[in-house]
Amino acid sequence: MTEPPKTSTAPPGTAVPTMPVLPPQPGRPGAPAPRRTPDATPVRRTALAEGVDQLRAAATTEPGRLRAIGALLALLVVAFGVVTAWQTDSRATAAGDVLHHSQPLTSDAADIYRSLADANTMAATGYLAGLQESPATRKQYELDIKTAAAKLVTAAANTDPGSSSATTIRQLNELLPQYKGLVESARANNRQGFPVGGAYLRAANTTMQKQMLPKAQDLYKNENERLSADYGNATPYPWFAIALGLVALGGLAWAQRRNYQRTNRVLNHGLVAASATTAVVLLWVVVGHTVARAGLNDSYDHGVKSLNVLHDAQIASLKARSDENLILVSRGAETKTLANDKVVDAYDWGYDQEIAALGKGLKLADSLADDSAGREPVTVANKSMQTWKSRHDQVSDDNNDGNYQAARQGVIGDGESTAECFTSVDDSLDLALQHEAKEFRQSAGDGLDAMTGLTVGAAVLAVLGAAGAVLGIGRRLSEYR
Repeated sequence: MTEPPKTSTAPPGTAVPTMPVLPPQPGRPGAPAPRRTPDATPVRRTALAEGVDQLRAAATTEPGRLRAIGALLALLVVAFGVVTAWQTDSRATAAGDVLHHSQPLTSDAADIYRSLADANTMAATGYLAGLQESPATRKQYELDIKTAAAKLVTAAANTDPGSSSATTIRQLNELLPQYKGLVESARANNRQGFPVGGAYLRAANTTMQKQMLPKAQDLYKNENERLSADYGNATPYPWFAIALGLVALGGLAWAQRRNYQRTNRVLNHGLVAASATTAVVLLWVVVGHTVARAGLNDSYDHGVKSLNVLHDAQIASLKARSDENLILVSRGAETKTLANDKVVDAYDWGYDQEIAALGKGLKLADSLADDSAGREPVTVANKSMQTWKSRHDQVSDDNNDGNYQAARQGVIGDGESTAECFTSVDDSLDLALQHEAKEFRQSAGDGLDAMTGLTVGAAVLAVLGAAGAVLGIGRRLSEYR
């Protein structure tokens, strides 16, 4: 009997059984958790990306497309209303500034210049009269000084601190009492018969002509530039609003055509209402600004231009009158050397320059006047100027012949003197200024009235239009529920 070999190795061809693998058992308390292979972290998407995907998915359905179209139409109509309100409000504000702020301040600046020039003229006239100075002349001088001071206060209150105009006003306020002091010194010495009074008056005139009037001219120029800037802001068409309105109307027309092609329904009440309100606002904007531009342009062409020319003409007449008086006051003490080395009386030369400027101004004012009411006082002023020139020639002859009393009588006398001509010119120019100022206010007021309510009306109608567009699209969406 054969025994199997005693060995631990399994015979060939036999498999050694293995122990089964036990499932994972829960660890003991406190034992570390078994390690696991981490899964791949999912990519986090932004809200914008998810929103785009949702919109893209919605756009594949008709309700989604309708919602997008409704939102776009509402946005266009509201944007049109907002831009229209913004642009019309800025133009209405500028038009209001033209009527109530810029032009009145420009007139105040011109009145400051005129009052100062007239005060200088009255001071010279009173000096020539001496003890026979009339109460009217003295009263007019005081009134001119008070008017200039009051207008300077008004201009200062309406000028930005630190601006060039504010600096000019401050300097004029400092020079005004200095000028008054020189005039009073001239007047006091003249009444006592002291010749030094003439030197004081010439010093006062130099202060006025070389310092005060140039600064008043700068103030007038600055206010005129502000007026021109306000006109530039008030008159342009609101092209951005008009273009946006056309786009909104085009979008609404396209939406209604699309609706017709898909449903064979001719009208969608909501979209029709939105189109109507948008068209009303667009038409209101175009017509309103056309009328406003016409009124503002007319106020500038037949108001501001004429006022500027008349102001310049009146200033020239005042300066000519002042120089004419000072010819007799200085008695040749002030001379001027011309380019050809010819020496002339400074005030006589100044009179010739100013009377020539007055003639040119009256000719231009006559061409700008658009009716008989504006042309008639200019014609009277021109005739008075011609008489003034002929009488001045006689005064010059008397003065050159040494007949001082006759020359003085020809300048300030009660009869046929140049004073009578100057008064006629000045009064006629006042009438012309009043007429042109009235025309300016009427035309500028018409322009401003054309934009009344446009800002609020455009905003309200735009909101109604947007609501109509949303309701119209909503009515179409209700068919899918």
